Amino acid sequence: MDAQEARQRLTAERARIRRSLGLVVEDAQEDREAETADGPQDWADGAQPLTAEYESDAIAGSLRDRLAQVDRALTRISEGTWGRSIESGEPIPAERLEADPAAELTVEEAARAEQATR
Repeated sequence: MDAQEARQRLTAERARIRRSLGLVVEDAQEDREAETADGPQDWADGAQPLTAEYESDAIAGSLRDRLAQVDRALTRISEGTWGRSIESGEPIPAERLEADPAAELTVEEAARAEQATR
């Protein structure tokens, strides 16, 4: 995959993420408004909307993280550094970039980073 194809895929993914994020945020806002409009509820009834709110917030957070990763990849394409690890500068294998054009690390570096967060 070349940088132009990666840019096209990333731009399309960016648009999909922004749409999804908008829907999640909109749904969460509607849930919050409905919860407030319903007035006081007993503790058990209030737990379900709170759980849905946390789930929506978690989904929105994941979408924002992915959007930021896609934006960074688009920046690297513009700067001419796309396809190289942001950690070591080593080339990221073509297969990895094909699977995820926003990849920032080699497989080995990503594995080490994952281990460090556990």
